[in-house]
Amino acid sequence: MGCGLSFFIYNSTMNKKHPILTTLMGIIFLTACSTSTPVPTQAELPSPTIAPPTPPAPATATLTFTPAPTFTPTPIPMYFTEEFNTELGAWASFQTGGENPPVVNLENDSLRIDFSSPDTWYYAIHSAHEYSTVSISANVAGTSGSAGLVCNYSETNGWYEFNVAGDGTYNILFGRSLTESIAQYIPIASGNTASLTPGSLNYEIGLTCEENALLVLINGNLLRRMDVTNFGLSGGRVGVTAASYNEIPVTVFFNWVKVSEK
Repeated sequence: MGCGLSFFIYNSTMNKKHPILTTLMGIIFLTACSTSTPVPTQAELPSPTIAPPTPPAPATATLTFTPAPTFTPTPIPMYFTEEFNTELGAWASFQTGGENPPVVNLENDSLRIDFSSPDTWYYAIHSAHEYSTVSISANVAGTSGSAGLVCNYSETNGWYEFNVAGDGTYNILFGRSLTESIAQYIPIASGNTASLTPGSLNYEIGLTCEENALLVLINGNLLRRMDVTNFGLSGGRVGVTAASYNEIPVTVFFNWVKVSEK
């Protein structure tokens, strides 16, 4: 509050006994400056202006898609040696007879087939190629049951097979599927030979299909040549076979299989 003087002037009849005399009195009132300390007034600060956060610039990531590698299967040659050291690959299997399926494994670079039920036949057919003339051979091992080779295989027309058995005998058969798991076998030839030892399946066996003839070999030696004109199979796939007959358990090994030209 500021300091100043305030003047109040009024007329007063000081002495009514002297009407002429009129005294103009001025009474001056001095308003003193206040000596009290003024109360500070808190100034109102302007509210801060908070700018909204600036959104980050949109990312412009470029997605790069790497196409999955394309694997081109290696063609299987017409003629080859299978040593059973990776997987069965093109070998497709089926069973005839028997109550239990055989257990099949690759073991120590061999195809191992274990039978737990009697009268069970196992087939593994190589599905990559068909042949009109071909030779197939195998190194086999075991003590009982049988091991054999297949040629001119056809799902509809049948096949030829040559088997050697643990009892020292052999047979040559014409086989044909009747229904699933049921096959018909027609004997072409069978017998004993000095090339086979009872209680052993440790041989190299061979089978050649050419036109209307079959050639069967044991340890590289020709055992029989058979005319099969009556069965009329002109070509097909190749494969291997094993059986338990009436003995169980039976284990048969194929250490390698070779498919070659005649």
